[in-house]
Amino acid sequence: MGNGVFAVLGGRRTAVWYPGFAIYAAGVALFSGPGLDHWWGAWAAGGYALAAVAVTAGHRRLGILAALAGALVAPALWLITKEPVTPDAAVVARSGVLLLHHGTPYLPLSALAAGGWLAYCPYLPVMALFGLPGALGVPGGTRPWLIAATFLLLYLTFRVTLTAGDGRTRDTWTGRDQRTRAGALETAAFWLACPIMAFPLAEGITDPPVIALTCLSLALLARGARTVDGRAHGDLTHRDLKHGVRELGRDTVAAALVLGVACAMKYTAWPALAIIAVMVATRDGTRAAVRFAGTVLAVAAGLVVALAPAALRHPASILENTVAYPLGLTSAKSPAQSPLPGHLLATLGAGGHLAALVLLAAAGLATAASLVIRPPATPAAAARRIAIGLTALFALSPATRFGYFIYPIALFAWAWVQEARRSRNAADVTVSWPTAAEQVPELAEVPT
Repeated sequence: MGNGVFAVLGGRRTAVWYPGFAIYAAGVALFSGPGLDHWWGAWAAGGYALAAVAVTAGHRRLGILAALAGALVAPALWLITKEPVTPDAAVVARSGVLLLHHGTPYLPLSALAAGGWLAYCPYLPVMALFGLPGALGVPGGTRPWLIAATFLLLYLTFRVTLTAGDGRTRDTWTGRDQRTRAGALETAAFWLACPIMAFPLAEGITDPPVIALTCLSLALLARGARTVDGRAHGDLTHRDLKHGVRELGRDTVAAALVLGVACAMKYTAWPALAIIAVMVATRDGTRAAVRFAGTVLAVAAGLVVALAPAALRHPASILENTVAYPLGLTSAKSPAQSPLPGHLLATLGAGGHLAALVLLAAAGLATAASLVIRPPATPAAAARRIAIGLTALFALSPATRFGYFIYPIALFAWAWVQEARRSRNAADVTVSWPTAAEQVPELAEVPT
């Protein structure tokens, strides 16, 4: 049955997902009007229907290919060649040009005042990298690069997720059979074909790579608790324990590096930093959490300085683009205006807009309080807490849209897969490396 998502979720029973996806896509095609969403729904409904037939007949990989072709490849090619560029893709493409020629992805304040909402760039500098190929004359715009990056990050995420907690050290993983790699590839393809990834990617929306980076960071942290060759703690040698502490340190550093990239890409990754840091403190101690958060911030700041040095000379432009504009504090208003509570309040005037911001701050304080009262102790628990916090953020933000909820959906889904994978390995004897280090005092000197 393989080692991928079909093994974790139950073989042919996953065929039930594709009819659901087809119904959703058909609804998008029928009720979204004549815009770009309509075209995605029309292509995707057919692809998901073919995938349902293929998986029901026992051809799961053929089903994934059909879903990918219908829900992502075909609509992306259609929209790239037949339709005008979407606003998100246009903003990223312009950011790449500005970054290449001026060292900043942001227009000056004078240009913002006259350019309307399309003049604003609410993203952080790393996002502009997806616009560099177009700025260099490579055809296709930003969408192919967003798709490729998201797929690679999803593959890495499930490569880590499907090997975590299986009783093997990193040395044995290196020479592992191809089943794990095939399972990770299959799982990543399945996720890429799902509406939460395929729909926004086909239209050039920038959120999927940020989501994938966040999930990869969580997966690396989840690999911290593992067994060593299936042996119980009492059977481990001093060398085994030292090796395990070093591996845990490398995984934590790698997770921080990955999350730092996400935090230099879009502010939607910043709530994850706070929540994951609390999880690391709960699991590994305060010093580990401080090192983790410091590494994330250093990576994010370093990338901003390296990629957009000219932007630092105009901090007011950065704040106007990335803070004031998303909060609805500029004269130009974001087109992200789904009828959610925060936006509905903002439409009532200055008082309503202030009320939305107050509720948004209250939701942030409630999330912070929950971290004190009941801190998450595992990456899966952290993923769920991030999802809950982002749900409140998106619901109460003055500039919001339904599409943002792909963040909490994806994070809940990753937590579910992670815990399903963990339950499949429940028979293994696990070792908590920090506990092992405490029981062997000299391991405290091992560099992490």
